[in-house]
Amino acid sequence: MKLFLRDHLSFIMFYIISFISLPIVIHRLDGFENHYAYFIFLAITLLVILLFFRYVRRKKMYVFIKGKSMEKGDFLIHQPVAPIEKAYAAQLQSIQSFLLLKDDDYKDFLQEQQLMISHAVHQMKTPLSVIQLLIQSNQFEEPSLQLEWQKVKIECDKLNFSLNQLLTYSRSTKILADLKIEPIPLRIVVQEVINDLKDYFIENQVYPGSTIKENIVIYSDRKWLKVVIYQLLSNAVKYGEEQSSIIILYENDQLYIKNRGETIPESEIKRVFELFYTGTKGRTKGEATGIGLYLVKKILSTLNHPYKLYSTNNETTFTIDFSERIETATK
Repeated sequence: MKLFLRDHLSFIMFYIISFISLPIVIHRLDGFENHYAYFIFLAITLLVILLFFRYVRRKKMYVFIKGKSMEKGDFLIHQPVAPIEKAYAAQLQSIQSFLLLKDDDYKDFLQEQQLMISHAVHQMKTPLSVIQLLIQSNQFEEPSLQLEWQKVKIECDKLNFSLNQLLTYSRSTKILADLKIEPIPLRIVVQEVINDLKDYFIENQVYPGSTIKENIVIYSDRKWLKVVIYQLLSNAVKYGEEQSSIIILYENDQLYIKNRGETIPESEIKRVFELFYTGTKGRTKGEATGIGLYLVKKILSTLNHPYKLYSTNNETTFTIDFSERIETATK
């Protein structure tokens, strides 16, 4: 109530002056009945003057509410003048302090979560590596069980892929802190990823075909770019047709990854980049997590590499534009 009265004090004074003082003054001069229009004119003039001064005193608050200050990241009203501005500024300051405290708590929680995920993944990778070594040794010692050991190896590879994906997701919040932009031979990077996925290609009877020239050099982060290509190629294998080929080519400063398979519905093209969204095809594939393309989007956006996904006539193509960071080297 006190704040209300303080904020409307000028209106109370205006009412007293206009409707008590002015009629008395006009009546003493020449009679109020003969100057009613003059009284209205004076009252309106005083009202305009009052509104002007109120606007000047509250201008900062009006600018803040319209959002001009917030666009610059400024959420406070500096040097408030009017009582309502001072009260509003005090509330905003307390809200900002509360949000900053919550933000610190969230950062601490996020850091703890990342440490826990990283620790858990590394703890699981150790026995997984032992299992993979046992598989390699027993495949040669027991030829009669080679097929069974191969099945176990396939499942270990799937588990290893999921753990790496989880670890990458936990680290994706700090991509900027781990960037190193350098010239990269694109063909070598793609070939390294193909070699890493060699068993996966053979298992699904899908074969890569790269036509990237040796003299193509791009500017990017090698580690994160390999994560992107690895994810795109593994998706191409997972959702591609058996006994088909994945085409990897580079034209007009763009990397193209094409695979044959079921067409992605137009309504799902944008949503497949959302976290945990698996789509129609993902529901039929029990291995879908909805994390892979989200990581691809996040990494490419951070690296400033525009990308595009389109699918038609049972062919899906993913393009990455390197035109802003491209250099062709000579052999």
